[in-house]
Amino acid sequence: MGLQMTQGVQIFLGFLALIVSGAAFAHVGVHPDGGLAAGLAHPFMGLDHLLAMVAVGIWAAQLGGRYRLILPAAFVATMAAGAVAGTHGIALPQVESMVALSVLVLGLLVALAVSAKWYWPVALVALFALFHGHAHGGEMPAFSSPWLYFAGFLAATAALHAIGVAAGVALQARPGILRAGGTAIGLAGSWLLLAGLA
Repeated sequence: MGLQMTQGVQIFLGFLALIVSGAAFAHVGVHPDGGLAAGLAHPFMGLDHLLAMVAVGIWAAQLGGRYRLILPAAFVATMAAGAVAGTHGIALPQVESMVALSVLVLGLLVALAVSAKWYWPVALVALFALFHGHAHGGEMPAFSSPWLYFAGFLAATAALHAIGVAAGVALQARPGILRAGGTAIGLAGSWLLLAGLA
């Protein structure tokens, strides 16, 4: 148990280091080739996507049980649909603002350890995923290998969810650490939202 706790703390501290590393918005600029490697790297390079993905995983772990699988799966599936919509030019309103808002809201859900019946957490996560996917999909036509990029960012998103779930499970005996992390995510989301509106 002690080893698991130490590993959990290390994962979480590494995640917090990413928060303060000065990562920029995920959706600014375009990768030069857009292949599988670019897709895998893309979610790790932007603060908005990275924080939202890890927060989904942590909240899923806090909710426990089937949520650990259902919330990440709902996010990845709906994000894929949003990416296809973005690729085909189907417009959604205020995409970047909704992406930033997702970081704020998901951070607060972790900070408050909100529990609920299954339908609204899944619906909320799916709503945010639609906008995250749309932001990624809007970039895909500019790439030389758009569908490899698509596969890469879906796999990376699932990996970030898994990191969040692992941290949440490892630190379940220390909920204060998770709540502090959620607060930090929420504050980062507030900054991203205000920066986007400025």
